Amino acid sequence: MNVLVVLIPVSVALGGLGLLACIWTLRHGQYDDPEGDAARILLDDTASPDQRTPSTEPRE
Repeated sequence: MNVLVVLIPVSVALGGLGLLACIWTLRHGQYDDPEGDAARILLDDTASPDQRTPSTEPRE
């Protein structure tokens, strides 16, 4: 039972550190991808997957 006195504050502290790390990454733009957005706008979403990737086989 005495172990819980140690484990509960440690787990709350680790959870708080994880939350702070997540907020820090969001505020510092770690998930921004402007180059990927620029490339995705050129993709044709209505094309089938076969049409998006060029085939290496010669066409007859």
